[in-house]
Amino acid sequence: MASSVLQAWEACDKIDTLFILVCTVFCWTIVPTVGIAYGGYTWKRNGLSAAMAAVLAIATCSVQWFVIGYTIAYGEGGWFFGDFKYLFHRGVLAEPVGTIPAILFSEFQLVFEATVCAIAIGGICERGRLWPAVFFIALWSTFIYCPLAHMVWGGGFLGEDLGVLDFAGGTPVHVCSGASATALSIYLSYPIFRSRKSAVRTPTHIRLHRPGNSFFQLLAMIIIWGSWLAFDAGTVLALNFQAVMALCVTNLCASSGALTWALWTYFETGKWSLDSTFMGAISGLVMITPAAGFIDMPTAFFFGISGALLCRQALRIKFTKLAQHWRWVDNGDTFATHCIGGMAATICTGLFAQKEVAAYGGLDIAGGVFFDGNIRQLWVQIVEVIVGFSWAFGGSYIIIALIDCVPGLEVLAIDKHIHEGLDLNETEESLAGLEYPDEVDYTPTAKGNIALD
Repeated sequence: MASSVLQAWEACDKIDTLFILVCTVFCWTIVPTVGIAYGGYTWKRNGLSAAMAAVLAIATCSVQWFVIGYTIAYGEGGWFFGDFKYLFHRGVLAEPVGTIPAILFSEFQLVFEATVCAIAIGGICERGRLWPAVFFIALWSTFIYCPLAHMVWGGGFLGEDLGVLDFAGGTPVHVCSGASATALSIYLSYPIFRSRKSAVRTPTHIRLHRPGNSFFQLLAMIIIWGSWLAFDAGTVLALNFQAVMALCVTNLCASSGALTWALWTYFETGKWSLDSTFMGAISGLVMITPAAGFIDMPTAFFFGISGALLCRQALRIKFTKLAQHWRWVDNGDTFATHCIGGMAATICTGLFAQKEVAAYGGLDIAGGVFFDGNIRQLWVQIVEVIVGFSWAFGGSYIIIALIDCVPGLEVLAIDKHIHEGLDLNETEESLAGLEYPDEVDYTPTAKGNIALD
């Protein structure tokens, strides 16, 4: 047994293995940092619970991935999920996947799952409980992310039969996480099972408020930006020129997005906004994810600009009277950046993908609409978006509702502001920027959940 494993190890390329090993370590830091970012968005009193959810995500996903997640996503199988060949990681050792050992490939893909889950679980920020979140993470990873990853990357019908172009996760990462977070936030606004019937778990609606900790946002931007370079470069699974290009276009797209959003806010308010810069960088990173291995530098530059403009306009939705009427809560801005941005990024990949750039990594694709005249690719990408959003939103809503049926797993946090008589009225510092216009009332009310249980 040991001899066969070592023989397989000798067949792996050591330089590629070292490259992916380093990328995996860098990428792991994204998961808890997503929690830090959410902690920066929430009221200061809720920052720790927001960060804790991301820590629970990496721990729970690691166990789930070892037991069943990897085999569902990358086992041999049909259209929607893989077989159980790799249950409990049986046989996942040094057998090469490409030029790296299978166990390292599994670990790199685990970080993808945990990152998506950490973003999605942001839908419970400030209103949801952590204990039911653990069960949601395990079930969501198994029934939502892993089948979707199989559909796109593991041999399922989207990737194998339709031929979608999704380099590092426009739909499995961003559309999936954004749709899931939106489903969670909607359910917490209008619970239909035990949380609704509880006398102490009333679905109060925290008013729109400015980020509670700007330093957390700065720290999150630095770590996420740097780690995302390793994500996109490492997705190639080899140290070749496509990996170098993926890193470069990712940085340029994030930079143009950050600069676009920050300058727009500056010209409107006369002040620099860290929140605007952070949001612009994230929108650029979202836009480049599915296209990082398929587009050149000039295209990436305009991807960042267009992504920032689009996501900034999408962010206005939660400030509209209609959103206030429906009491929509999106404290992590996942809908505007990850969901809307991920949809646009996936579709734009079908428009601007270039077969010449893909060939840098030895990939043979038909290209996109504008550079290679492949009109079919646009419709394929649209189908991917529709399937991804429907699967993630519908499945996430069903899972959180089923968990809410179980005694002791009520998903809505106790309304401590009302039922424990806490006086939480306070004055927040004013921060300039369109994201939080002056006409919106940000003063915290006596109503709102403290999600510390």
